[in-house]
Amino acid sequence: MRKYRIRIGLDVDDTLYECNSYAVTIINRNHPDEEPMRIEEINSWGRSGRHADERIALYSDPEFVRTQPITEGAQEFVKKLSEIADVFLITAVPARCMSARAERLVRDFPEIPSQNIIIGTRKDVISLDIMLDDGAHNISNSRAAYPVLFRKPWNTGLSGILSVNSYDDFLHFCEMVRNSFSETFPRLKQGGVLCLVGPSGSSKTEIANELTKLEGFEKPLTSTTRPRRSTEGEGAYRFIGEEQFLREMKAGSYIETTVYSGYHFGTSEKDIAPIVERGGVAVIPIDICGAITLKNLYRNRAMLVFTRRERAEAIKSIISRDIDLEDKTRRIMSLDFEYRNSEVCDVEVAVGDDVCPAVQKIVELIRQGE
Repeated sequence: MRKYRIRIGLDVDDTLYECNSYAVTIINRNHPDEEPMRIEEINSWGRSGRHADERIALYSDPEFVRTQPITEGAQEFVKKLSEIADVFLITAVPARCMSARAERLVRDFPEIPSQNIIIGTRKDVISLDIMLDDGAHNISNSRAAYPVLFRKPWNTGLSGILSVNSYDDFLHFCEMVRNSFSETFPRLKQGGVLCLVGPSGSSKTEIANELTKLEGFEKPLTSTTRPRRSTEGEGAYRFIGEEQFLREMKAGSYIETTVYSGYHFGTSEKDIAPIVERGGVAVIPIDICGAITLKNLYRNRAMLVFTRRERAEAIKSIISRDIDLEDKTRRIMSLDFEYRNSEVCDVEVAVGDDVCPAVQKIVELIRQGE
């Protein structure tokens, strides 16, 4: 029987072609006497950052569309993706730019049939298996079974949703869906990575702390830009400023980075690798974006465990935390997205007020793979 070919939709601007970064380059060229604009200044979709009107106006210029640089690796990415799925390129441009956009896509991505190029603004009516888009609003309204956010500076406000940092992470995620998670059960006997994925308020950190009291479990130090909570000691995280984090990220210091509730988190290979190499289990409370990256890197030596706590209890936990009201609101609003992430985890454990049964279950699951 022929295996079902999954249908995957790809956004175009800032997914396959440089858009915001190209616009920033043009703006900086047009304003040589000003301090150069940085891509990080665009912190939300639409009119944000300096010269917002000028930047938005570029998107309606056919010449801009004709000359947009292809994102590094995009053509090879689409070629690989088209080998395992039916790929659709879904893009929204003004009417005067449609011809230029269509011509570029046909020329730059010959693997995609012209009938699979969809130009229009109603992405919310397109039914697909998987959709990759950098627009948080498109992901929120998507009818795809798995809407996946391509992490960019302007979509950091959306937390908990399925997201990836790179083409490789997305390709690996698509393979996971395509194979219906039929790979062998993760084996961490000789060392590996345990990713605790779950909604905010699902006691991931508490579970990690209990696990690290057991022999063979260690928690690598994760860097973050969020403020230290009153209940956290020096070893909870490596607390650094955003500018330092971004410098380290650009320098390749982290093997995975993600954004949660507006704050950056990153894990360095030098913190994980020694644990795995000596046969230990690196325990990391992490969001689904970082978990997919680590699964891509460690494959069968990474286990994604979804920690499921009843919604009402998770909300109570969020409300009681020593965080500001805006952060609490974002976390509660993200819960629906986060509960969907259980579908892409290896296993799920129930969490109650006492985390010890969940800890014991996780230990049993790891032994199951021995």
